[in-house]
Amino acid sequence: MIPRIFPPEQPTILDRWGRILNGTAGPYEEGDTPYLTCRVTGGKPEPMVRWLINGHIKDEEYENNAGDVIENKLTLQPITRSELGANFTCEAHNTDLVEPKLTSITLDLNLKPLTVAIRRPGKKEIGNESLLAGRHYGVECETTGSRPPAVITWYKGRRRQLKHTTEERSENRTVSLVEFEPGVEDHGKSITCRAENPNVTGLFLEKSWKIDVVYPPIVSLNLGSTLSPEDIKEGDDVYFECHIRANPPWSKLTWIHDNQILAHNTSARIIWSNQSLVLQSVTRSSAGRYVCAATNALNETRSEPLHFRVKFAPVCKDDRIIVVGASRGESLDIACRVEADPPAHNFRWKFNNSGETLEVAPGRFSMEKSSGVSVLKYTPTTELDYGTLSCWADNLVGTQARPCLFQLVAAGKPFPVRNCTLANQTYTSVEVKCVPGYDGGLTQKFVLEVYHGDIDFLSSIQPLYNVSNIEEPSFALSGLEASVEAGVHVAVYAVNAKGRSPPVILSEVTYRDAEKRTGQDAGIVLSPLIGMVVGALVTLVLIILAVVVRVRRERISKPRHEKPAELSELPTQQYPMQNLQQTVETDPDVIPNKFEGNLVEVSPPSYPAGYPPGHWVTPGPTPSIDELCHKFSGRPTELRLPSRSTIPALPNMPMTGVGMMVGTGQGIVVGGGITGINTQGVVVGGGQGVVVAGECLDGEAIKRRLMANRLPESCV
Repeated sequence: MIPRIFPPEQPTILDRWGRILNGTAGPYEEGDTPYLTCRVTGGKPEPMVRWLINGHIKDEEYENNAGDVIENKLTLQPITRSELGANFTCEAHNTDLVEPKLTSITLDLNLKPLTVAIRRPGKKEIGNESLLAGRHYGVECETTGSRPPAVITWYKGRRRQLKHTTEERSENRTVSLVEFEPGVEDHGKSITCRAENPNVTGLFLEKSWKIDVVYPPIVSLNLGSTLSPEDIKEGDDVYFECHIRANPPWSKLTWIHDNQILAHNTSARIIWSNQSLVLQSVTRSSAGRYVCAATNALNETRSEPLHFRVKFAPVCKDDRIIVVGASRGESLDIACRVEADPPAHNFRWKFNNSGETLEVAPGRFSMEKSSGVSVLKYTPTTELDYGTLSCWADNLVGTQARPCLFQLVAAGKPFPVRNCTLANQTYTSVEVKCVPGYDGGLTQKFVLEVYHGDIDFLSSIQPLYNVSNIEEPSFALSGLEASVEAGVHVAVYAVNAKGRSPPVILSEVTYRDAEKRTGQDAGIVLSPLIGMVVGALVTLVLIILAVVVRVRRERISKPRHEKPAELSELPTQQYPMQNLQQTVETDPDVIPNKFEGNLVEVSPPSYPAGYPPGHWVTPGPTPSIDELCHKFSGRPTELRLPSRSTIPALPNMPMTGVGMMVGTGQGIVVGGGITGINTQGVVVGGGQGVVVAGECLDGEAIKRRLMANRLPESCV
């Protein structure tokens, strides 16, 4: 009898928990130990059940369960990433006559990321790069090796999540880009990229980048922590603390008070100590706005101003004696203004003259606490009411140390200026100088106004120009046009707190047009030095004349071996002397600088008896010697020569007598007679002179001429 063979049923694969697996086992995680069971039912003879992994027999041991169920249980070692997708086959076989029954599954794994990296876009890896606070930056994170592809999460600091902008995924690669602006508070924090398997919690890999955020100093200023801002008063010691945050660290610290830099100065009781400022014995001038400024490699930053208050006793706003001028019976409101912190709450007044000191009754003055002003109503009626008023104020700090002083003087309007003169007049400028009058008992200043128009209506005319001088009534007017032919009117007056004096008016002031005048239009005034020179020269001429007269008389009395040529024998027609003018001397002390006529050089033929040719003379008709003698014996005749002409000395010229022109203006030319004395002539300066012929020499006539010209006695 042939035994009957029945094949087994299709094998079934179950997991650890008895669940039937169809096609896939897992997913498992790396390190797991899968537990698989292959179950086969039926079959005769009893089938053989075994496990094959990737076609290789792994386990052939099986066991009989109750009934006709046979199982083969497979326990694997901890699985690795390399076993992903492995094929597990359960095979049931009881005869070679039929094919074995097979059931296969594939091993599925969840894999954590293998790599994760942070880098700046376009760079391979992140470096030791510093980030500037407030600037926009982009950072990339790339991860590989995850199954399924990893999910990337960004964190800053302690798990604060950042939102990335883009993410790119492939089979086992993920790239994420995040953009952010680091702040000052981010310095030293870490930017973390976490790549995580989305299917399994805790399967992640992360990378961190500790960022270095650089920023300018962050500065704040505070009064010392042990001080109360409301209790600071003059004389206290205080200190300020400057708090600084900076990366890179600050390198310079500056203290500023009311926009002025404070230097370390122990003598002024200003002391720097690290990040503190110490002020010893503060005064009211120490109050104000304080700022500390810190500088690092990036920039300088200033703190917000700290308003520092110093309480102080009242002091005068105007730290000087105020002069108050008043006439008798005049009512005055005298204001005493003080500065105080807190404001003054009480005032008192005193009056002092040379005889006594009196308290002023409170009813005589008012007080405004908010503005720190007390106003005293005062009316002087007698001389004893003029003196010194003193004012004190009180506040919560104390009493005013030095009173405010008011010197009450009898006063009125100033007196007019006097003795006004004009100086340095030109075409467009003039100087006005006056002598100040009485100031009325008060400080005065001086005002000059320029008017054009009818002098009787100056009060209704707008001044063309005005200028003031606080020291003296002296003014320089310039830039004025000289187009006003009739001139302008100048008014000068003094001003004080009581009003202005009557004006002193200089009418029809004109401006000299120096540009339109030639050098011949004005004379030259002799200075004292020139007068002395002229006097000395005239004296010398008188001496020479006396010598000449004496010599002539001696020669006349002696016999002559050779008869000199007579005057009538000279060829006078060869000395053409023209334009001989007679002038009247108007002012011998003033030498005019304009002349008429021109000089010509005459070269006549040779003279009889060997006389040389003539030289520089003024053209004109030639008078005879007798005519010259006649004219000089009466009214003198003047020969006009240009002021800057020069008569050169003639060599080898025998001259009869001595001639000399004296001075640079109106001088005297004295000529000697024909006596045969060989004497050199002298010419000094030029100008109008008197020619006196030798035959007419007369000492008395010369003296009368000199006296007629009114030469100064000092010159004679």
